[in-house]
Parts: sequence; structure tokens; C-alpha cells
Amino acid sequence: MHSERHILSAFDRDLESVQAMILKMSGLVEDAILDAARALDTRDDELAEKVRRGDKAIDALEEQVNHECARLIALRSPTAGDLRVVLSVMKIAGILERCGDYAKNMAKRSMIVSQANPVAGASGAIRRMARAVQVMLHDALDAFVARDVERAAEIRVRDADVDQMYNALFREFLTHMMEDPRNITACMHLHFIAKNIERMGDHATGVAEQVIYLVTGDMPEEARPKGDVTSLAPGMAE
Repeated sequence: MHSERHILSAFDRDLESVQAMILKMSGLVEDAILDAARALDTRDDELAEKVRRGDKAIDALEEQVNHECARLIALRSPTAGDLRVVLSVMKIAGILERCGDYAKNMAKRSMIVSQANPVAGASGAIRRMARAVQVMLHDALDAFVARDVERAAEIRVRDADVDQMYNALFREFLTHMMEDPRNITACMHLHFIAKNIERMGDHATGVAEQVIYLVTGDMPEEARPKGDVTSLAPGMAE
């Protein structure tokens, strides 16, 4: 019995270690989202380049999390509930890595947009949308740490607000492009930046759904509300 307690506590320590890596990863991703949006708004190519370079650290952390989780499964033979935690951690690490890629793509496009004439109000609106998604991601990780199903369910609902922000921007960009063909290049890049942020909102919701799975053992049955209608427009999805 004593040795079993020892094994359990060793597992718990290992699990705390990988969860700490997840939180560090989330912090880097959140900073990347906000910095990429600020670089776009202030036309700061140096900051955009910092975001682009910083993606390597996020990728490295995901590799480390996956390595540690594989070691945990091999060495500790976790029970069903503990295995669910390990699998959720790996899934969340993958989600965060993808969000890091989106932030890097935002930064790369912002460096192109900074060379074009400004599109009135666009970068400020994108920055507000990025902030909303960053808060969603932060709250989703808080819900994960607290195993808070109610908060996770509330984050799923908030994704519809991000979709509405995206739809409004999409319509605005179309208007700018129709009014003046010189806006087309900048507006296309701005659209894809907004789409990257909308996708990150989906991924933040994915983290929330992992929390629900972790606590209940089941993924949410009802489809989350979606407000992105632009997939109906040909050629505007990325």
C-alpha cells in the first residue's frame, strides 16, 4: 500500500509538471496573439518579427509536453481517469501550438499590410477581436486548472460573439474593396488575419470542450452556436 501511494504521488508530481508546461505555453500564445494584433495596429514590423521568431518556443514546448505525456503513460500506467487527464493535456498542447501558428501568420501578414495604405478602423477592430479571443483562451485554461465545467460551457457560448465580430469585419472589407480597388490587397490580408483570430476562437472553445470531457468523461453533445457565415462566400476561406 505504501509503494502504491508513492507511485500515485510520483504520478501526480509528473502531471503537475506537464500542466505547468501547458500554462507556460498558454502564456506565450496569449502574448503572441496580443503582440501580433498590436504590431498590425501600430505598424511595428519589429514586434511582428518577434512574434514570428517566438513561435519556435511554443513548438518546442508542445514537443516537450508530448514527450513527457508519452513517458507518463509508459511508466505510470495511469488509470482511466488519470489517462483522460494525460490525453486532454496532449490535446490542449496541440490546440495551443496551432494557435501559435495562427499568431505567427498574423504577424507575417501584418508586415505586408504595414506597407499598404491604412484601411480605416480595420486594425483597431482586429485588435479588439484578438483581445476577446485571448481572454477566451486564458479563461479556458483557468477552467482547465480548476476543472470548472460551468466556466467551460460559458466559453463555448462566447465563441458566437467572436464570429459576429469576424462577420462584421468581413462585410467591412468587402465594402472597402468595392469602393476602391487599391484596397484589395490590404483587405485580403486583413481578412485572413481576422480569419486566423476567428479560428483561434474555435480553438479556445476546443480547450473548453476538453475541460468538459475531462470532468464528465463525455464531449458536449449539442453543437456550439456558430456565427461565421463567410464560408458561404466562394474563395474567402483559408
